Amino acid sequence: MKKNLFSVALALLLPFVTVGQGNPAFGGKWTLLPQMSHDIGLFANLTIDIRPGASTVVLIHKWGTSRSFVDSLSLQLGGAVNTVSIRDRVWPANVFMGLAMPVGGKREFKATWEKGGSILKVVETYAIRGSQGNAPISTIHTYELSDANEILVYTVARSSRTSGPPVKYVLKRAGTKEAYVMRLEDNWEIQGKLPVHAFLISLQGLANDGTPRLYFIYPPKWDFTYTEDVFKFLKEKRHYTFRELATPQAALQTFKNSVKGYVVWDKSVRTSLTVAFTVAGLERAVVVSEEMIPLVESAGLKPVADFRGKFSGQSDAQIYKWAYDQYWNRCSKDYIVWMGGERGTIMKPGVADFGIAKQAFFNDLSCRKTDTVEYQLARKILSEMKPMSMVMGWHSYAKDLEREYVTLTSNFGLRVEGLHTLPNISFSSQVPPSPGFKFTNNHRVEPGKTYKPEKKVYITCIQTDGIGLGAWLEPGRGEMPVAWEVLMNYVWMAPAMAEYFYTVATPNDYFIGCLSGPGYMYPKAVPPKFLPGLLAKAKEDMDILDLRVFETMDYSEGATVEGNTDLPKEIIDAYYKAMPNAIGFVNGYAPSYTFTTRDGKPFISYDYYLSPERPEADAAADLEELARINSKRPYFLLMHVREYSNVKRMKAILDRLGPEFEVVPLDVFLTLAGKEPTFKERYLQKGESQRPDKGAFDE
Repeated sequence: MKKNLFSVALALLLPFVTVGQGNPAFGGKWTLLPQMSHDIGLFANLTIDIRPGASTVVLIHKWGTSRSFVDSLSLQLGGAVNTVSIRDRVWPANVFMGLAMPVGGKREFKATWEKGGSILKVVETYAIRGSQGNAPISTIHTYELSDANEILVYTVARSSRTSGPPVKYVLKRAGTKEAYVMRLEDNWEIQGKLPVHAFLISLQGLANDGTPRLYFIYPPKWDFTYTEDVFKFLKEKRHYTFRELATPQAALQTFKNSVKGYVVWDKSVRTSLTVAFTVAGLERAVVVSEEMIPLVESAGLKPVADFRGKFSGQSDAQIYKWAYDQYWNRCSKDYIVWMGGERGTIMKPGVADFGIAKQAFFNDLSCRKTDTVEYQLARKILSEMKPMSMVMGWHSYAKDLEREYVTLTSNFGLRVEGLHTLPNISFSSQVPPSPGFKFTNNHRVEPGKTYKPEKKVYITCIQTDGIGLGAWLEPGRGEMPVAWEVLMNYVWMAPAMAEYFYTVATPNDYFIGCLSGPGYMYPKAVPPKFLPGLLAKAKEDMDILDLRVFETMDYSEGATVEGNTDLPKEIIDAYYKAMPNAIGFVNGYAPSYTFTTRDGKPFISYDYYLSPERPEADAAADLEELARINSKRPYFLLMHVREYSNVKRMKAILDRLGPEFEVVPLDVFLTLAGKEPTFKERYLQKGESQRPDKGAFDE
C-alpha cells in the first residue's frame, strides 16, 4: 500500500524481507544552510523532517516558509516498491522551469539503508510533464550524516540533469547554532556612540549565558581586525545561521528575558561606567546612560543601581575602593578585568561582555608604584585572586605602562589576556572546534632529514602581538615564511577562532607559543612557587595547538635599551624542563642578549627589531651591517616584526639583501642553529644593571 500526507497509501511490509536499521541520529527536523546549498529559487528554503522506524521511514520535505510546498512520504524499507499518487502539479526542485507533475499519475519509491545505516538511499521514478508531453525521470535521493551527526547532506541525482554543479543541500539540526549579529559603528566617544555600544556589549554578556547567541562585527579599524572574517567562518564552516539586528531596541526585545534590570552610569564621571560593568554581571543588568532609561523601562526593566551624581568629585581610587567594599566579595576570583586603554572621552570596552558573563570585577587602577593609593588597592585586589587566574583587558594608557601592569600581575602568579578591545569572547568561548578537528601546525622540518647549516646568514621573521592583530589580513601573507604568535588561551577561550586561524593559514605561516606562559607574564616577576605550574599549563596548551617553539619576554626590570630584558639561567632551566618537546625558544621584543643551546635546542634572542617607521633601504642596510659585525658563518639573525608592518613590507626589505642571506622558516632556522650554534652562551648575571627606566616601546 502507499501513504502520503495528501493521500493514504501504505506499502505492505513483506515478512520475508530483511530491513536494515538506520542510525537513530537521522531522526528529527533539519534546516537548510543556504550558503552551502544548491539554489532553490522561489521557495528559497528547505526543511526536512525524518522519522525512522523499524521497517519504515517518514520523510517530510517542506520547500519554502510562509509560501511553501510540502511533500510527505511514508516509505517501507528494504527495497519494497512504494507507489504514491500525484495530487499536486508543483515540481519544487525548480518552479521556474516549465515542468509540472502530472496530477493523477504515480511516483514509485524504493528506500534502503546503506553502509550500516549511515546512508539513506531513496530511488524515485515518475513521469514529468513538459511542453512536449510527459518524459520519464529517475531520481536518486541520498541522505547522509556528517560532523558528528549534526549535519545532514541531502543530494539529488536526476537522470535528466547531466551537466552543471551537483544538486546538494546541507542542513543542520533545527534549533541549533542559531544566533544574532549586529554591526557596531566606529565611534566610542562618551558624547557619541559609547552609551549605545556599552549597552549592547553588556547585553551581549547576558545574552550569551550558556549559549552563544549574540555576535558583533566591529568596525574595520578595530584592534582585532578579524571579526567579520570569523563571522564568515562561523557561517560557512561551523554552520551557524545568523539573523541581523539593526537597532538597540530590537536587540533588547530579542534578549529581554536574559536581563533582570538596568544600571545607570554617569556620563560626567567616566569611571562610573567601569563600575557599572561590575554591577551588570552581578545583577544581570544592562548598562545605560540617562537618555537611554526610557528604552529599558519600555521593556519593563527596573533599576538595580543609579550612579548619577554618586561619584562626583571623587578620585578613581575612592570610586574603586567603594566598589571593592560594595561588590568584591560577590565577584569572580578566577577572572578580573582591567578596563584600560584609551582615556578621557573615549572608552573601547570590547572585553566587557566576557567580564560580565564571568561576574568579574572591573577597574583600571594604576599599577605604577608611585601612584601609591591606586597601586596599593590594585595589589590588594590581585592578591585575593586565585593563582593562575586570568587578568583580562589592558592597562590605562594615561596611568601606567604595559610593563608595570604585567609585572604586578605576574607578582601574584596571574596571567594577562589583552587587550581591552578583545571582542566577542562571551560568544567565542562557547563554540568548540569542529568535531574531530585537530590543530596542525605547518612544520617544515622533515623527520629523519639531516640539516647542516652552510656558511651563510640565516634570517627568520616573527610577527608578534598576536595573530589577531596586525598583518594577518593584510597583503603578502603566504609569500614568504613568517612565524606568528598564537594566543594559547584560545584553546579554551575561543577554540573555534583558533580553528579559523589554523584553517586559513598558508604553508608559510608557522605558529609559536607565547608569551612567557599560558598568557602574558614576566617570569622574573613570578614567585618561584608559581612558575612550574604556569609553565606546565603552557606546555599543555602547546601540545593541543601543535606548537614546538615558545617565546619569552620579560620587561619586569625595565624595557628595551635602558632596562634589563635578559633571563637568568635558573629560569631558562625551568623552560627547558617544562617543555621537553620544544625544538627551541625565542626571546625578547627589542633585541635581547640571552643565548644558549641544550641538546640541539637553542634559546635565541632577537637580534633585530623592525620599527614600523624604518625606511626599507635603511632596514636592509641594518641587517647587512649586523651580518658584517657578526662575521662568523653561519650567522643566525632572528628578526622581530611589529604588527604595523605587513608581510609585503617584510619581503620588500629582505629582497634587497644579497645572496649570502637566506630566509628560512623558524623551525628550520632553530634546527640549523642547534646544529652549529655560533652565538655565545649568555645568561643574565647577578648584579647586572636593573634600571626600570621608561623605554621607547612602552604603551
